Amino acid sequence: MEKELVMSLSSREAYKAELTELARTNDKIVCLEADLGGKNHVFQGTHPDRFLNIGIAEAAGIDMAAGLAEAGYVPFFSTFASFAALRAAESIKLAMGYMGKNIKIAAAYGGVSGGWFGTTHHCLEDIAVLQSFQHVRIACPHGEEETRLVIREAAASPEPYYIRLGRNDGFRSLDRPPGSSAREILYQGGKRSGAALCLISVGEQAAEICIRLAEEDPNLLHAHLVYVDSQSLKGYAEELRSVSDTFLVAEEHRGTGGTASYLSLLLPECRVYSHDCGEEWPVYGGTHAEVLEHLGFGLTGLKRQAAELGGRHGI
Repeated sequence: MEKELVMSLSSREAYKAELTELARTNDKIVCLEADLGGKNHVFQGTHPDRFLNIGIAEAAGIDMAAGLAEAGYVPFFSTFASFAALRAAESIKLAMGYMGKNIKIAAAYGGVSGGWFGTTHHCLEDIAVLQSFQHVRIACPHGEEETRLVIREAAASPEPYYIRLGRNDGFRSLDRPPGSSAREILYQGGKRSGAALCLISVGEQAAEICIRLAEEDPNLLHAHLVYVDSQSLKGYAEELRSVSDTFLVAEEHRGTGGTASYLSLLLPECRVYSHDCGEEWPVYGGTHAEVLEHLGFGLTGLKRQAAELGGRHGI
């Protein structure tokens, strides 16, 4: 019997919904938006005295959040990933990396999920930028439930957070054991010791294609990572080393500076490959799926790479 397909909120909408609920019992939570929340923002409607639309002033938004954090509040600031990680990079470096202020960035439109918005609003460099700012947690949840879990963890933590979200796509969440943390590696299929090849997914589109490939081949091991900051990846290194010596990391990001790049430094004795969005600029206008196809990112390419590596290493 096939599983019933349950429609879920996009990660962007799940963030707003979960933060609104958390703010009911935590009066220190403040929501800042850089003019992308819309006129019917659920947090604004429920907690209008703790909602600030600051307009297109991303660096100033981080600085304002730093002041709120210093005053004991827990500010969540949402804007396009491209404008958070790049336009506001210096403010993030100083306020969050250097001073460690308790700021949470909800970076919507990660990767090329903006589709028709075009190259200026696409972001394939943010993880590389944020990984270079030490002491900032980077989380890339997949699906509504995982997004809600990350928002709860971020709200409860005193650490700075960068949370990479999508736009409008909803995804079926992977089953996570009750009470578990999004910091734990989530596995699907395959054997968890001595696997010839281990897929690693980071982010929503990557998780989706890895889930589908692992469902087609139940002998293929898939490890889903949510937290990909340097500190978290260092913590995963020993566990990953125990499951395989060959990894194929799928990530809607550049290969340069992505998760595969950092894991190759942490696991020099292992073979780490990347299925990513390449080095070209995403100048093609279209839907999210069409832009990804133009960049060569998707199930077809992942399957081809996995087959090549599997043939070489005996899957």
